[in-house]
Amino acid sequence: MQDPQELYTIEPGADEAVAQAAGETGPVLLHHLEGFIDAGDTGAQVVRRLLDGRPHRLLARFDTDRLVDYRARRPLMTFDRDRWSSYEAPQTTLHLVDDAAGAAFLLLSGLEPDTEWERFTAAVQQLVRRFGVRIAVNFHGIPMGVPHTRPVGLTPHGNRIDLVPGHRDWFDEAQVPGSADALIELRLTEAGHDVLGVAAHVPHYLARSVYPPSALAVVETVTAATGLVLPDVAAALRAEAHRVHEEIDRQMADGDRELLQVVRGLESQYDAVAGAGGRENLLAESADLPSAEELGDEFERYLAEQDLDGGS
Repeated sequence: MQDPQELYTIEPGADEAVAQAAGETGPVLLHHLEGFIDAGDTGAQVVRRLLDGRPHRLLARFDTDRLVDYRARRPLMTFDRDRWSSYEAPQTTLHLVDDAAGAAFLLLSGLEPDTEWERFTAAVQQLVRRFGVRIAVNFHGIPMGVPHTRPVGLTPHGNRIDLVPGHRDWFDEAQVPGSADALIELRLTEAGHDVLGVAAHVPHYLARSVYPPSALAVVETVTAATGLVLPDVAAALRAEAHRVHEEIDRQMADGDRELLQVVRGLESQYDAVAGAGGRENLLAESADLPSAEELGDEFERYLAEQDLDGGS
């Protein structure tokens, strides 16, 4: 493997800034990279809220020219009348961010690499050691057969799931497509670092929409597990979650019986599993329910009809 340090550039004064802001205990590292499944835009919402209007400082920048396949994910450019006027260069960056109490944490965000995952992961490990990270936390959303009318469930993972008490195991083993975030978690665990992953369960008929309740559940879990103070982020997501739930309920009240029956069926399924301690697996209990594709198509068809009616 080539030197992982060649993949990133450290900003001047980064070490001093982290040492001064994080103190002797070391900072928390939050990381979410765009590219893997993120139902409900869960992780992306959290990243936007963490950086929006909050003091933050660039610590390191990864070389996306080496890591990103632009033909697969083409960057946006602006054409103005008769010439190209701007180029939105893709970024994968590490920031130092302040929470509401003035404590600093690290945030790794941007595009997931298309190549050199092991080298990229080794680079992240170098940064974890360099800045004395005490725990690394990743987060995203996954589609599940659950209704939006029930609390958002979570699947914690890593070697510090004790920081998320009261969770249940939804299944024993599964092989799924990998991600750079997951590989970071695996390699940090193997190296003896504390890691925690949080996967929020998003109703799969809303998985392709922005779903603030899942992002709120992630923020509340992360703050409880790490001690970070983020009341403004939670408050903003809570307000958005309330607005989205009101809109969904309004659309359902005005909608057709088929959609309503789908949601009611999921509610019955959820309540039956939640109330049966002897049942091990929500997925196994869902065999007679409509598929994710059927639910998504039904809900999107209904929303499309509403848009047409509104524009007529």
